[in-house]
Parts: sequence; C-alpha cells; structure tokens
Amino acid sequence: MFTFATSASLLALAGSAFAAGLNASTVAEIVQELRLAPTKVDQSKITTDELSVFDFNAAQKGDIGVTTGTAGHTVAADSANFPAVVGNGVSMTIGYLGPCGMNSPHTHPRATEINFSLNTTLRGGVLIENGARFAEIDIRPGTATIFPQGAIHFEMNPSCEEAMFVAGFNGENPGVQQVAQRFFGLPPDIVGAALGGLGVQEVLDLEAFIPDNVILGVDECLQRCGIERTAQPNAQRQPRVSANAYPPTISAVNVNELPGTDSPAATQLYAAKGAAPTGFADDFVPLCDSPYDCDAAASSVLATAAPLPTAAAAPAGRRAVVEERSPFPEVTQIALRR
Repeated sequence: MFTFATSASLLALAGSAFAAGLNASTVAEIVQELRLAPTKVDQSKITTDELSVFDFNAAQKGDIGVTTGTAGHTVAADSANFPAVVGNGVSMTIGYLGPCGMNSPHTHPRATEINFSLNTTLRGGVLIENGARFAEIDIRPGTATIFPQGAIHFEMNPSCEEAMFVAGFNGENPGVQQVAQRFFGLPPDIVGAALGGLGVQEVLDLEAFIPDNVILGVDECLQRCGIERTAQPNAQRQPRVSANAYPPTISAVNVNELPGTDSPAATQLYAAKGAAPTGFADDFVPLCDSPYDCDAAASSVLATAAPLPTAAAAPAGRRAVVEERSPFPEVTQIALRR
C-alpha cells in the first residue's frame, strides 16, 4: 500500500536545488544559459548532478515556488527554481493540505494538470469554459484526474487529517492564477459593474476578506473537525498601479463580524425619514453619515435624517455597505442589505 508516510519518505531521499542554496538570480542565470544552448548536449554541460534533483521537503516559506496560507502550502518545481525542467516540457507541484484545507479556485494558463491524490479522498471541481457543465470529482487515494489548461479548478481536503497531492504539468512554466485575487485585482469600478453595480467601497471591503492560498475550506468540514474559522492573511492580493488603484480617500471596512476579527467601531449614522430615495429597492434602508440623504440620480437632497444611537441599531439581519455617492462626495451613502 502506497501510504502518505511512504511517499514522504521517498521525497526525503532527494538532494535538491533548494538544498544547493541557489537564489533567484542564480537560477535565472542558469535558466538563461540553458535556453541559449543550441543542443541538448550543450545543455547537459551546463547542469550538474545536484541540480537534476528537486527536494520538495527542503522548501520553506518565502522560497521561490512556495505558496503558504492558513490551511497548508504548495511547493512548485518549475523553471523559476528547478533548471532541470528547461527544455523538457514538464513541471510539478506538491500540495500539503491541512484538515479542511483547500487549494482555492485557480487556473494554469500555460499547461494541463494531472492531479494525483496520495493519502485521502480530495474533493475536486473544474469548470472548463462558458457553457460547459461543472464537474465535481472525488480524487481517491491512488487515483488521478485531469484539469485542462486554463480551466478553473480546486482541490479540497474534506478530512480531518493532513492530505497530500502531486500535480504534474505538461509545461515547464504552467503559471497559476487564483481566481478571486485576480478578479478583484481588476479596476474596482469594472469589478463593481461585473457584480451588478456594486460601489468601489463595497468592492474594497469584499476584497479584504479574500484569504491567502492555501485557505480554510467549507463550514461543514470545519464544524465536523472542530476547527474555528479565524482571520486569515490576505497578502496575495493583486498589486495596485494607477490603472487599477482604489481612490485614495477610501479604506477597507469589515462589514461582517468573523470569529477572530475585531468588530469595527460604531459610528454616528442617520436613518432617512419617510420614503427611501429614488432608485432604492424596498429591502434597502438608506443611511447617511450626515444629516442629509442624497440621491445621485436626481442630484438633490431628499430628506433630513434622524440619528441612530449606534451602528448596532440598524435593522437585524442586514449589513452595512459603504459607498461614496456623487455628485455629493462629502456625503457617504450607506445601505443596509439583507
């Protein structure tokens, strides 16, 4: 029987590029030389026996190819850290998933993946493209499945034990895109429009909750395994440049109270008297942080407002969503949604 302990022992037998202490610039120089070599014979003169073996167990947080989150980590061996793959059209990632850990939805833009589960049944899922059906796959120990190039897919460990998978790729640089982080990395007004017209502030608030991969999985598993969903790091968000930057006047607000996070301080809010402003559905309660409620469409002040004692006085079962409303940028519109 090929067990988790056996596989870990086999991986531990190897020496590696990590063990050789190569830094990013050294690897890049070797890779460049390999790609410029005219023949395989010339390539063989550049590499060494030591560089021909990769030790996944030697990888540490912060190393090239290592992705770490609350519920586990993955280690990739590709052209960024393993020169031996150059010109051979292959690479590999090992996933170490903690109990209920999930390799969050992602794609590989330049390679197809074959995913092999070593020691437990993984819950896998894949969406190939628009119009295709969603496929959910149980990847049992000793079995493998295919995730086509560019397809959105995930792997989750639904057990209360550690899990391990091996992902092989038909490319030396398959690339990876975490779907949530990259989608919210688009210009915030574009993201808001794609989500049905959300405001920039709400987009920022939602992005603040996207956790670093590997993430804690679904609530059913966490409850079954006695794991509390605590705050998770979110440093893997898309870097901002001028083209996708948030307005400098806004900052993230936690609109949900998750275990392990601090509740935002209550602020003075005002509930509009009478009818809701034009354009608001019945399940919205308009609030402002000034004594006036403005309607962006009509560009007019509709009603004075009565103060609420605290944010907690808002109707039960609704959450605050903050959005700056033009043409009155000095007034922040807050809607409470069910």
